[in-house]
Amino acid sequence: MPRYYPMMMDLNGRDCVVVGGGEVAARKVESLLSCGAAVTVIAPKLAHEIAVLAKGGAVTHVAAEYSRRSLAGRALVIAATDSERVNRAVYDDAVREGVPVNVVDVPELCTFIVPSVVERGDLLIAISTSGKSPAMAKRIRKEMEERFGPEYGEMLELMGEVRRLVREREPDLDKRMRILTAVANSDLLERIRGGERPSAEAVLAGAESK
Repeated sequence: MPRYYPMMMDLNGRDCVVVGGGEVAARKVESLLSCGAAVTVIAPKLAHEIAVLAKGGAVTHVAAEYSRRSLAGRALVIAATDSERVNRAVYDDAVREGVPVNVVDVPELCTFIVPSVVERGDLLIAISTSGKSPAMAKRIRKEMEERFGPEYGEMLELMGEVRRLVREREPDLDKRMRILTAVANSDLLERIRGGERPSAEAVLAGAESK
């Protein structure tokens, strides 16, 4: 099996489809919603979690069996059913329509795979075994969760503020990069881990003075 191309995809406001209404489908729906996707769930019946989302208007529910026309204009489709026939149909149709497709736990029926993810604010660490061992990916994710604490998310938030200030005040691109690199390689992370909460102005002033 070839190695997958790592890619971060902007799904904000884009139409995505989940075929299936069970617990696995519910997890996929929640993941897509967290990225701002507009989600349609195609399934005769829904697990409680999805039913609640549908009732509240967070997702669109099509209470019907899957059909190829469901893929028109979609950004991607995830198949999470217990029917090999339906999963294969979703894959075949998506390939014909040019829609990225993932059939859960069947890597040979995927044009993209969903990595195991560690989230710390805006920091996303994606872990993939190229479909060979989701269980191993989960193990590595747990190790990474212990390695990367909440201070990384806090530092990224602060780095974003510093970057905004630098772009506003420093027209020279090379100097911008030197300042931002110096901040990233400083002891800022350790200071945040120790409880400090410096302002972006203070961090920038410290970097410019060196």
